[in-house]
Order: sequence, then structure tokens, then C-alpha cells
Amino acid sequence: MNGPSAEGFRVWAVPGMPEVRPGDDLAKLIAAAEPGLADGDVLLVTSKIVSKAEGRIVEAADREAAIDAETVRVVARRGPLRIVENRQGLVMAAAGVDASNTRPGTVLLLPEDPDASARAIRDGLRDALGVDVGVVVTDTFGRPWRTGLTDVAIGAAGVRVLDDLRGGEDAHGNPLSATVVATADELAAAGDLVKGKAAGLPVAVVRGLAHTLAEDDGTGARALVREARDDMFRLGTSEAVREAVTQRRTVRAFTDEPVDPGVVRRAVAAAVTAPAPHHTTPWRFVLLESAGARTRLLDAMKEAWIADLRRDGKSEESIAKRVRRGDVLRHAPYLVVPCLVMDGAHTYGDPRRDAAEREMFVVAAGAGVQNFLVALAGERLGSAWVSSTMFCRDVVRDVLGLAADWDPMGAVAVGHPAQEPRPRPEREASSFVEVR
Repeated sequence: MNGPSAEGFRVWAVPGMPEVRPGDDLAKLIAAAEPGLADGDVLLVTSKIVSKAEGRIVEAADREAAIDAETVRVVARRGPLRIVENRQGLVMAAAGVDASNTRPGTVLLLPEDPDASARAIRDGLRDALGVDVGVVVTDTFGRPWRTGLTDVAIGAAGVRVLDDLRGGEDAHGNPLSATVVATADELAAAGDLVKGKAAGLPVAVVRGLAHTLAEDDGTGARALVREARDDMFRLGTSEAVREAVTQRRTVRAFTDEPVDPGVVRRAVAAAVTAPAPHHTTPWRFVLLESAGARTRLLDAMKEAWIADLRRDGKSEESIAKRVRRGDVLRHAPYLVVPCLVMDGAHTYGDPRRDAAEREMFVVAAGAGVQNFLVALAGERLGSAWVSSTMFCRDVVRDVLGLAADWDPMGAVAVGHPAQEPRPRPEREASSFVEVR
């Protein structure tokens, strides 16, 4: 892409646009209001008038019901405010449903296909005025991390919506490895400076930035929407916690991709925030980061397990099958052995009360491991909590060199899932609730 000219650029609002009604030809209305459009200009058109022209006005006594109908996914909710993904794939407040600038009892929905709307306006201006211009359909957005609103591009035609500078160099010769400029959003914001929010000027023109035009219709503004797999901020805080909890699954097949030890340590930090009796800290996590440590432990556990099964009178065939089922730990690239310590436990001298005291500590250990598993799920790591170390605690303590009062509470296999987990069976929460 060629850079901007030394003369800079101009941006102005188009005066004289009439009230737009369903069925109006926007290209003809714009051409009549601004007949001096030239090749290389960029038109910035507020989505409200596009929606009106396309008949996207619906009767809605309840705006919330209209928002529900346009919502694909709730991203975040705080009180009555909802940030959602709408049918157009845009993440925004209230799904873009607008109750302003429309008669009472109705709401405006966003254009059904904003890129197609932009193409239609561009084609219409070419037919009416014989000019080759870019068109950006704009709407007002809030932004993560920033206070205030600005206009962004939700539809585009004839415009390079992104300027990918990766592979180039800055003025000091440093390589640019992550710089992709949202050109269409910058154009939309420039237009908003002159259109205003309540001035009745729904169209603006930028002149002098012909380098932003594409050779044809271009990719459209859809290219500005970040794919889910690359979106680090796909959910609000409470939604992210709930998503991590509900998406946590037992994963038994992992890829060979190594696990970042820092991620596991962050999960441990989450684990040790679990509730515990008497202000104690009953959790310890042994991280088996080397293949040698994992192999030594699993070999010793396997021998102990086979010995137990033989004492139980199991056949060699049955023993082999059971050992194979336990291979989830052996195939994982990372193992964690959570342990329980009873530091700070009370001793009552009463077997019933002493047993209850230990149960409290065991429950606290389980809460810590659940925190750990959920935190791993939030980092997109799979895990499987397997109970096997509990059946040979002395062996585990001996191989890992643990203190005698550390009780292994199973082992957690950690890694990148080799495949998507199967859908979890639906569970109706009311089936697990009794109200008194």
C-alpha cells in the first residue's frame, strides 16, 4: 500500500441528507447531497440510515426482547448491561439494538449484512456519479480497557480494512512482527469527528487517502472481527470463571506439545486460595517436570499395582487390561501429585471428632485440586485427576522423597488435549437441589 500524500487529507460531513425511510436508495440520496464526490474518496455512512433504508425497523415494546433475539452469545453481563455477540458476529453492547432516532415503540436493528450494504452503496455511487469510492458503514462501540465511545467499521467495500505491516521495518530498522493497522476503524473514527452523535449528519467524506482503497470490493469489515481461537478476552470476568468451570473435562489423550511450567504454577496459585479449616494451608503440589521423574514414579506405582491385583486373585489378562487403562498418566507430558498435610489439625482424643477433623482437611484438599483443574482449563490445558497414588502412598513418598506426613491425593495428568472432548450429558441443576 502506498502511504498518504504530503498534503494530508480532508474530512467533512455531508449536509442536506433527508430523513431516510424504508426502501430509500441511499446511493441516490448521497449522490444528490454530495454530487462532487471524486475517485479515491471514502464515504463513512452511519449504520442507522442503512438500517432504516433496509427496513430494519421492528415493533418492540420491550427492547430487551429484541436484544435477546439478536444475541448469539452473552460475553459479559453487569446489572442490566449486556455485552453480547450478535448475529453479525460483532461483540458490542445490547447487540447493536438501538431505540434512538426511531419512533416510540420501535427499535433499529443493525443491517443484516453490513458488508453487502456497503457494496450496494458503492455500486450505486459508481452508477450515479461514475466515481470509484470506498464505503465504510460505521457504528458506535465501547472498547475493552478504554473509557468512552468511538465509531468503528462494521461494513466496508472498496477499502483495505487492515494494513498489515508485519515483515517490514520501523524508522530505526527494527522488524515489525505484530503491527496490523485497523485502517477502516481509523477512517470511521475520523468521520465521527465531523458527523457527531446528535447533529443529524449521518454521512462523511474523507478525501486525500486514496491509498486506503482496495482494487475491488476488498475483504469487507468482517475481516476485522477476531477469530475465537485468537481472542484472549472472549468473555467477561464472571462468564470466564463459569466457562472454565463448565468446560473443565477429564482429558485422557494429549498431544506432544510441551506444557509451560509457568502456567502450572499459576494454576497452583489459584489452588491455594481454596477454603481450609483453622486458617491452615493443607495443600502441597509436587510438579514432575522431567520425563525421568515421571517414569520412575509410574514404574514403581505399576509394580505396586500389579502386586495388589495379583493378591486380589486377578488373572494376568485382567491385570494387563487394567494397567493399560491407567496409561493416561504415562502418556501425559506433565504430571502433578497433589498432597494433603495435616499441619494445624486439632486432636480431640475422640475417634469420632478426630475422623471429622481429617474429613475437613480432605475436603479442603479436594477444593484446592478443583481450583487447580479449573485454572488449567482456563489456560486451555486438559487434565485428568486419577486416584492411583492414594493406593500406594508409601511407594510415592519413597520415590519422590516426600515427608512421611505428606499424603498423595491422586495424580493429575496435564497437557494439551489431542481432540475436542465429547459433549457432557445435560444435567438439570434442579435435580441436585433440595430447598427447605
